[in-house]
Amino acid sequence: MLSQETLKKIDREIAKYPADQKQSAVMAALALAQEEKGWLAQETIACVAEYLGMAPMAAYEVATFYNMYDLAPVGKYKLTVCTNLPCALSGGVHVADYLKQKLGVDFNETTADGMFTLKEGECLGVCGDAPVMLVNNRRLCSYMATEEIDKLLAELKS
Repeated sequence: MLSQETLKKIDREIAKYPADQKQSAVMAALALAQEEKGWLAQETIACVAEYLGMAPMAAYEVATFYNMYDLAPVGKYKLTVCTNLPCALSGGVHVADYLKQKLGVDFNETTADGMFTLKEGECLGVCGDAPVMLVNNRRLCSYMATEEIDKLLAELKS
């Protein structure tokens, strides 16, 4: 179900832990599987669990706990807006509302063209840069005023 390339990457993550604790690599393994597949179907989660020698439910519990894992297809760009208190006090809710209006979607929805999925996120750990958002779980964007959002959206569309 997963490519040999992804399995090799998972093996590198497993190697970071004692041989009898390879389940400790579950978060990295799920992230790598999602990177390959685009999202985590139950079959993909079960495949990761089997590879790590753990119960599928245990891997599913990890996948459902953290908002970086997608249990349904998402757009080409997943935009996660922090609305936790420090960001909310610094405009995070405004950023979310602006994106909802600009994209024509609500949280957990994808634009009709499949380009953008909007997510609400918990603390991203950079409260001093609020309001912040994350693009595809990889790119952190700080001080997201409406002008910055417009620039980012234009960049991603091109």
